Amino acid sequence: MNWSEFARWGARISDWAANYHGGLRDKPVRAQTAPGSIAAALPATPPESGTDMEAIFSDFETLVMPGMTHWQHPRFFAYFPANAAPPSMLAEFLVTTLAAQCMLWQTSPAATEVETVMADWLRQALGLPDSFQGVIQDSASSATLAAVLVMRERALNWTGNTAGLSGQKLLRIYCSGEVHTSIDRAIWISGIGSDNLVRIPTKGPLRSMDPEALAAAIEADKAAGHVPAGVIACTGGTSTGACDDLKKVLAVARAHGLYSHVDAAWAGSAMICPEFRTLWDGVEDADSIVFNPHKWLGAQFDCSLQFLKDPDSLVRTLAIRPEFLKTHGADGIINYSEWSVPLGRRFRALKIWFLIRSYGLEGLRQRIRNHVAWSCALAERLREDGRFEIVTEPVLSLFTFRRKGWDDDAHIAFVNAINDDGRIYLTQTHTGGRIAVRFQAGQFDATREDVETAGAVISEFAGAS
Repeated sequence: MNWSEFARWGARISDWAANYHGGLRDKPVRAQTAPGSIAAALPATPPESGTDMEAIFSDFETLVMPGMTHWQHPRFFAYFPANAAPPSMLAEFLVTTLAAQCMLWQTSPAATEVETVMADWLRQALGLPDSFQGVIQDSASSATLAAVLVMRERALNWTGNTAGLSGQKLLRIYCSGEVHTSIDRAIWISGIGSDNLVRIPTKGPLRSMDPEALAAAIEADKAAGHVPAGVIACTGGTSTGACDDLKKVLAVARAHGLYSHVDAAWAGSAMICPEFRTLWDGVEDADSIVFNPHKWLGAQFDCSLQFLKDPDSLVRTLAIRPEFLKTHGADGIINYSEWSVPLGRRFRALKIWFLIRSYGLEGLRQRIRNHVAWSCALAERLREDGRFEIVTEPVLSLFTFRRKGWDDDAHIAFVNAINDDGRIYLTQTHTGGRIAVRFQAGQFDATREDVETAGAVISEFAGAS
């Protein structure tokens, strides 16, 4: 392909993209293909000679598209959204065109400096104090891993990277059972081991980590000769939206000198709305915080912000400085590759810049407020319908419910039938020892009518009382 062909195809694909988004409501949300059908339709061996782009694009439409679940569909109510607002997509087009590897300041000064400013814009938007500095990670999983590695190094007096964990006392990390499984994975990768992830009981309507039980667990581990290393709290847990009482939990962490990390991957975006910040009251006492603009703010995946009270601890944990990665003759610069596990970095900050400038914070706030209001209204509609019970009350735009009189198998069948129908997409979760149906509104282009459609579909498949 030459550059004139590239320009022609770029325009054609842009038109295709606009038509695709404009027609999403006419498509089933979840892919309706059978397992293995896409792979069976692809050639078993690679081509020896080139193929015309017309044929390639035709195959994309006929072979790939039927097997895609449409995450940008306005009736996507499963998991959490992975939004991609139009300005964000255009920014990604430019980033892909430039194709820069932005690991160091000198490899693209603009990427580093825009990232610094965008992280501070988002810090201000969330109402965090200026003691925090931010870095854009690929995902909350990477940010959590980075935080756990800092916990490990601090607890081992900065010897873990050199001496390893063999022969060391057991390190202990504390969290509730409501945290995301990315915490488990971080514990595995860090070498701490899942047996040393201590699950603290929860209490109250927000399923918050019990601070008294946390303190007792830490004291018990110290008495047993173990080394408490860190506390991981959550705001807006993935399953049911659980929120820890950060004031109390972080006070326990501070009292014992433990590094603290708050996972607000989904709910953090809502904190641009001041009225929702009660859910993470006390967050300013955390050492590390993560939230994902790619979930609810409309920044194309991947884009995760980690805020740090002491970036030097992260740099001390992760930085490696061979001569070929040094920037000479420039003092006071930031090399963000020293703030993340991967050395390579994409220019992720550009999409945040485009996004915030295009909509403004108030435009983004209104979308989130709408989603919360519409989801809460649906919860009330189901509550008033005698066939349903609300299992966990709405946290922002997330709640869970059950059909009265049904067992777990019936609820799984209910979710599968709805998703096979295609008009909406839901998932289930496990809470209180039973299966519940999980609903969240958050797709960037969702409307009140889309949420009302969800209510109608749920009612239809629930059958007669």
